[in-house]
Amino acid sequence: MSAITSLCVYCGSSSGRLPVYTEAALQLAASLVSRNIRLVYGGASIGLMGSVADEVLRLGGTVVGVIPKALAHKEVIHANLTELHITQSMHERKLKMAQLADAFIALPGGIGTLEELFEIWTWAQLGMHSKPCGLLNVAGYYDGLNTFLEHVMAEQFVKAQHHALLMVEEHADVLLERFMRYQPPAVRRWVDEAEI
Repeated sequence: MSAITSLCVYCGSSSGRLPVYTEAALQLAASLVSRNIRLVYGGASIGLMGSVADEVLRLGGTVVGVIPKALAHKEVIHANLTELHITQSMHERKLKMAQLADAFIALPGGIGTLEELFEIWTWAQLGMHSKPCGLLNVAGYYDGLNTFLEHVMAEQFVKAQHHALLMVEEHADVLLERFMRYQPPAVRRWVDEAEI
């Protein structure tokens, strides 16, 4: 695995019910800055998105936001980012984030977070990238999803090698260490980026 210099974080535009979710976002931010890894994220100033970005900036790190024009005009855009990309659509946003990042982590979040995670994981399955993908399972937030994904694999809708493309850990430092040692498996390339 080549060095990770840029990491995309998918997470909620809400802070969620428990303070531990924000604490985990702050810890992930500190872990990124300590490793000199820039943050790529959805560009908003609210929820866990705002928390992780604010903390990276406070600690002297680099933050790249990518936000679609429609959301930028609804005043959720973060005003103090190192770099900002405004895209024409949500699809363009996700592609840009994928192009800018060497790895991907999902913190707790809602439907949008899950959709982004599943898309980037699918792209790995299709051989479109060989970058590490992970879930930060804060306070058991993703326990139910993990159980379901084990069921999906047991029912033979997902192969074990593709299931293993998604790493799950409770702590940011542990997940990042796994990313640093990640050796992508040989995965057949089904489609090219231009075909999506």
